[in-house]
Amino acid sequence: MENSIERRDVFKATAAAIAAAGASGTFALTSTTAAEKTDSDLADKATILFQGDSITDAGRDRKQGKPNDSRSLGRGYPMLIAGPLLRDYAAKGLTIYNRGISGHKVPDLAGRWQRDCIDLKPDVLSILIGVNDIWHKLNGRYDGTVETYETGYKALLEETMEKLPQTRIVVCEPFVLRCGAVGDHWFPEFTQRLEAARRVADQLSLERVAFQEMFDEAIKVAPPSYWAGDGVHPSLAGHALMAETWRKTLSI
Repeated sequence: MENSIERRDVFKATAAAIAAAGASGTFALTSTTAAEKTDSDLADKATILFQGDSITDAGRDRKQGKPNDSRSLGRGYPMLIAGPLLRDYAAKGLTIYNRGISGHKVPDLAGRWQRDCIDLKPDVLSILIGVNDIWHKLNGRYDGTVETYETGYKALLEETMEKLPQTRIVVCEPFVLRCGAVGDHWFPEFTQRLEAARRVADQLSLERVAFQEMFDEAIKVAPPSYWAGDGVHPSLAGHALMAETWRKTLSI
């Protein structure tokens, strides 16, 4: 499938950059100018929506909730993506929202999906969800299974595809790094949930951002705690790497 080939190419390029960093001791993110993006699929006046949990939320001002606003976009990868996109495509008049909410799981997304997704009519929808579906279970605050996660996630995406047939939907891999809160007790169930997210994306022929593979390569350069101190929430470096990989995967 073409999307799978493109993902592999993006991942190889990212992995090569990180591997090169291992030799020099540095990892430099590449910048892309608007002149290099003349073939972008982004339409004029396109709306981009980031959805998910605390990794996406990243301390955003939920009371404001404004598009293209630094406080409303938070301190994480959505803001690090939005700023360069608004710079590179200034003539397109983009509208970029962050609607991630800390602590949310797939059922929580489903409960607010009409208001926080469908009604916004995004041209590009990026979803990162899954880590709380296992973390809250391990903490005894949730009893959802791998099957619950997979079926619920697929149903949410199918609903979105039906109601927003022109929307470009991007499934971001849930990820963890072995440090902080993440220990052996997370496995093999986390891996099963990651594989479930990949299956859903592939079954629905949706684009997938390979964040787990990206971090698996990144820890060859710096320890897991450098990228995510608690094993779940990325550092500034981790968010920057996510933003770069997201843009490369979508070619925007």
